[in-house]
Amino acid sequence: MKTKQNLRAAIYGAGSLGTILGAFITRSGKEIDLINHNKAHVAALKSVGARVTGTLEFTQRVSALLPEEMQGQYDIIFLLTKQQRNPEVVSFLKPFLADDGVLVTLQNGLPEEGIADIIGPDRVLGCTVAWGATLIGPGVSQLTSAPDSLTFSLGAVSPTPHPYLPQVKALLECMGEVNVEPNFIGTRWSKLLINSAFSGMSTVLGCTFGQAAKPMASRRIVLGLIKECIDVCSHAGIKIEPVQGKDAVKLLDYHGPLKKGLSLLILPIAIRKHAQLKASMLQDIEKGKKTEVDAINGAIAAFGDKTGCPTPLNHKVTEIIHRIEAGELSPGFQNLSLFA
Repeated sequence: MKTKQNLRAAIYGAGSLGTILGAFITRSGKEIDLINHNKAHVAALKSVGARVTGTLEFTQRVSALLPEEMQGQYDIIFLLTKQQRNPEVVSFLKPFLADDGVLVTLQNGLPEEGIADIIGPDRVLGCTVAWGATLIGPGVSQLTSAPDSLTFSLGAVSPTPHPYLPQVKALLECMGEVNVEPNFIGTRWSKLLINSAFSGMSTVLGCTFGQAAKPMASRRIVLGLIKECIDVCSHAGIKIEPVQGKDAVKLLDYHGPLKKGLSLLILPIAIRKHAQLKASMLQDIEKGKKTEVDAINGAIAAFGDKTGCPTPLNHKVTEIIHRIEAGELSPGFQNLSLFA
């Protein structure tokens, strides 16, 4: 078996998150290729390096490639592209993944099952990212989460974890704490809970996570989206795992007005370390791209329909974001009226 010293690793889809992760890994003395189809971004990474701004500031020389420049095979590929392109992207990457290699998805939603259908469940690891970033220019990525919140949750989708899981963990630990989760599906749903509520409303309202949680009118909808996710998991027998030591179910689930009122008070405090985070879906809207809403709010709505658990708010957020994509609406707080 290969040792972690000679494993070949890459980050495919090295945009905002991948650029920062790659910079941390390279800064620690390990080798990793940052791969992106954006020619201006790759050119800047090659000439200047990865520039990290925001809550941390540093510049790091990195190895950057365009997809057409890839050669040979990798033992570990971190996948950070948009989930809606997974059938195309994973099929493209399959020849570049070593026969005993592993693909680690750091995407939103519930992507592991679809990836496993293409390359097999024993070659897939899932990872949730508890921090955020914004690509603000070629080679420049802004870290929008607090430095003490740079954590990951890692898990397998097959009964037997991939033998390279310790090496994957070691690479991620170049940036922050890594928790290996036995109940990884519960961790996936905890991240989906956060994304559906805060990314969904951040996109609808055209604001940061903290701004979405500030006014009571939007805060009530954020909490309602969280409640729907908790109820769907309860119906399906899925245990939602804590994230960064915070148990969302204990803090934010409610069955009466007193607990609901307390949850509304807690909400802005619970998100304070990520208050400056701008949803990747909103960043896509600003770039004229399609979003991942069907894999986030749409996934909860579809699962609710399947299990017989009503999810009207997640259906509404999905509908509004599709209308924004179509040019019928613009992100902004005026969209709160659509929830009336």
